[in-house]
Amino acid sequence: MQTEIIRIIEGGLSGDKVRVLNYARTLAANLEKEGDTRFAHRINAVLANKKFSTATLDRLSSKPVDQESRMDIVDVEMVLPEDIELVLSNFLEKETESFISMYDHRESIAARGIEAQNHLLLYGPPGCGKTSIARYIAAKTGLPLVTARLDGLVSSLLGSTAKNIRKIFDYAARQECVLLLDEFDVVAKRRDDENELGELKRVVNSLIQNIDAFATGSILIAATNHHELLDPAVWRRFNKIIEVPKPTAREIKIYADKFIQPHMSERLTARYITAFEGLSYSDLATATKNALCAATLRDEDGFTRFDIVHETYVLQKHGVEDRDEYLRYLLSHGCTIASIHQYTDIPRRVISDTSKQLNAKES
Repeated sequence: MQTEIIRIIEGGLSGDKVRVLNYARTLAANLEKEGDTRFAHRINAVLANKKFSTATLDRLSSKPVDQESRMDIVDVEMVLPEDIELVLSNFLEKETESFISMYDHRESIAARGIEAQNHLLLYGPPGCGKTSIARYIAAKTGLPLVTARLDGLVSSLLGSTAKNIRKIFDYAARQECVLLLDEFDVVAKRRDDENELGELKRVVNSLIQNIDAFATGSILIAATNHHELLDPAVWRRFNKIIEVPKPTAREIKIYADKFIQPHMSERLTARYITAFEGLSYSDLATATKNALCAATLRDEDGFTRFDIVHETYVLQKHGVEDRDEYLRYLLSHGCTIASIHQYTDIPRRVISDTSKQLNAKES
């Protein structure tokens, strides 16, 4: 709790109301966990009576734009802890907390002559939590999140791309922040790729120079789905490199219990959860939203087990071209003959025959 108190004092002295709010809420939560509910309630009461805003982000109010399109090349937001819905493996949680701790203790680390440990590279399949981890780090540190969408900043005027990168880093230097370079491979490709133009190679050189000059009081996070494309020199610029893979069966179960089950009108059993294997968190969120829409159109409060299994199938196959395959999928993941007949136009006899065939194979 000493850390929260120090951060509240720092936020107060610098006029950062949002940081004060974040750490005050964290302090109250920790006090309540330790049994000091009276003090925790007093803190929450004070916070409830105050109106906070992101007016402290004035230095980040004027966003950089691409010279050609005149579009903003960054997004800025203040992420609060209660905005984060995250499921991490034990390893990812430990590594993420370790990175945050290194940032919180950067002054002690610097005092021992160790260079700033504030560069994090996240790689892995799309939709598996890289952006969510960046948001979590921003929330935990109380820093504004500045997201550069690199896939949109590459200008048709190649000389402007390096300028756009410089604009982003200059912008981030105005105030301590978490700078997220999303789709990082777009501007960090290997310079020995014969298919790339010389100008794009100069873009990588510019990127490396800006990373080397990045402020020690801020955090740099790069995220990519294609780590194999990155230039070797770029890898060396990050002191922490973490793979963010697709969720395991254990993590899917945790996610389903936390974020899917509350929206359902039926219990989500282990057999139904097997339908989620191989999906990303983004896929699961999409399937859940679609299942909720289906229930809403039926004027029902929660969706059924059939709804969520059907949506995971359609999400992967993008349709139902093979009816037999579709039926085998539904049945093998726990959907009953009655529910399939109720929610589709498939005759009960056809569903029953497929079920018998499936049972015969399993036996």
